[in-house]
Amino acid sequence: MKRLPHILAGTMLSLSVATLPVFAQQAGTPVETNAPNAPDQQPAFGGQTRAPQPAEVAKIKTEVVAEGLPHLWAMEFLPDGRMLVTAKQGAMHIIGTDGKPGPAIANVPEVLANGQGGLLDVALAPDYETSGKIFFSFAEPREEGNGTSVATARLVADDQGGGALEDVSVIFRQMPSYNGDKHFGSRLVFGPEGELYVTVGERSDAEPRVQAQDLQSGFGKIFRISQTGEALPGNPFAGEDGALPEIWSLGHRNLQSAALDGQGRLWTVEHGPKGGDELNLPEAGKNYGWPEVTYGVEYSGAEVGDGVTQMTNTEQPVYYWDPVIAPSGMAYYDADAIPEWKGAFLVGGLVSQGVVVLHMENDRVSHEERVALDARIRDVKVGPDGAVYAVTEQRGGGNSTIIKLTKG
Repeated sequence: MKRLPHILAGTMLSLSVATLPVFAQQAGTPVETNAPNAPDQQPAFGGQTRAPQPAEVAKIKTEVVAEGLPHLWAMEFLPDGRMLVTAKQGAMHIIGTDGKPGPAIANVPEVLANGQGGLLDVALAPDYETSGKIFFSFAEPREEGNGTSVATARLVADDQGGGALEDVSVIFRQMPSYNGDKHFGSRLVFGPEGELYVTVGERSDAEPRVQAQDLQSGFGKIFRISQTGEALPGNPFAGEDGALPEIWSLGHRNLQSAALDGQGRLWTVEHGPKGGDELNLPEAGKNYGWPEVTYGVEYSGAEVGDGVTQMTNTEQPVYYWDPVIAPSGMAYYDADAIPEWKGAFLVGGLVSQGVVVLHMENDRVSHEERVALDARIRDVKVGPDGAVYAVTEQRGGGNSTIIKLTKG
């Protein structure tokens, strides 16, 4: 076996070119026109929801670069231009520049693939080009239930486009375990100093979800850890009696979107209930409210708790959606190929079925636009060529595709 080559190769070859429908845009009006689920709720400040569309919208061309793939959850570009992808059922593959997946990579740990569980995010170590190390999150089956775990390994390729994981080690476990199949999160993002942010969910059900407010529980949190899994110095609750020292922020619901901005700051988008998806700039020690404070309503239509949208000592979202986009996968666009998107966040929408483009100004959303792809979008990445790559999924399983977005 050999390590993957560490040279920047060309972009993925296009399998087919299509002009997929782009969401009808009208400058100055919100892209969302459906009625909110909680019509009596009011934003805390202007522009917190339903921001206007930009005056000029990029014309986007779409191409399918890989198709007939297993049900994917995440993708990451390798230094040679190929893609490393995770499949929900527990396999990893390398997608060649011809769009074809190689054989399943050996030695992936067992995953719980029931419900929303499975093999989740994958990220290259900051020193990947010399170490070959990757990090990945997954729903881990345990004797007392299950939970989101993070593992690391060396990725070693073979000559058939596959390979194996070596020196596999689980470095972090969300605790306590719980016998459920929902809200595992999870995204992995390396900060500018090599710190690892791990986002997770609060396990959805009425009893465990209240632990999003409990510093002794790992439910509904963002963690900040070292690359060997330890709490980092400077974490806000390190040294506080009973608190988990790995916690960075609390009061989150189900975090499946996370990315660094151009200043190296972590931003996230979390799933709300029926309404209430949130864009946040999570800060150390801050409480983001769930389930005591939220926009939106329960799936039944009832109020969440007391129906409170603002409370002292909890943070307001930078932006929220009602109805939801169902966010999953997020990237910050800092390339030049689509200049209209420079400095914007790109968020995959499962329900909105496309890429949501958030234009930012002074840490607020100034404009929102959407590129409709007529498919649930599970992950979004910016490629080495400056194009945007979106991973599709089908609800309940089925094949995934990878779509390339470029300026038309």
